[in-house]
Amino acid sequence: MRFLRREGVFCRTCGLAVFRKMQADTLLQGWWGALSAFITPITLLMNLGALSALRRIPEPQGPSWRPPLDPGKPVMKRPAGLIAAVPLAAVAAAVAVVVAAVPVLFVIGLVKGDDRPEPLTVGSCARNDGSWSDQDLKTVSCSSSDAQFRVTEPSEAGCPTGDLLAYPEYSEDQATLLCLHPLER
Repeated sequence: MRFLRREGVFCRTCGLAVFRKMQADTLLQGWWGALSAFITPITLLMNLGALSALRRIPEPQGPSWRPPLDPGKPVMKRPAGLIAAVPLAAVAAAVAVVVAAVPVLFVIGLVKGDDRPEPLTVGSCARNDGSWSDQDLKTVSCSSSDAQFRVTEPSEAGCPTGDLLAYPEYSEDQATLLCLHPLER
């Protein structure tokens, strides 16, 4: 990576010729470094400040001891500009995705909300919509035919024989173990 600067006394036409050559070189060669995908677009934008200053210089007046340089085609109409359109479009797309992703993820978070399951309480009933290694417990009415278990509190010895253990995230404090006593239907 290298940064070049041309200094000197330029008329508007010569300054524009040098600017277009350097900007085209940057568009073609500026992408070939590890950090260049990030630095090249910034450099290209910073160079627009130099272009603004060049445009404030008046056109050359009268004869000169040498003719002004030919500014040539505008930068984006040169082969380097056309080739650079691909990485520029890729960088612009990446920036657009990042800029768009933040509000989209924020809205999804608002809509989706908390994925925490509804807590089970002692005395309530539940059903398991998953396997026991991947519990998906839902609180249901004890009078419902979907009810599979009554939630009980474990004793100091643990859950009674035949009862199953609910993962702690299903308790109100997400730390207490609860027993699930199978209902007989």
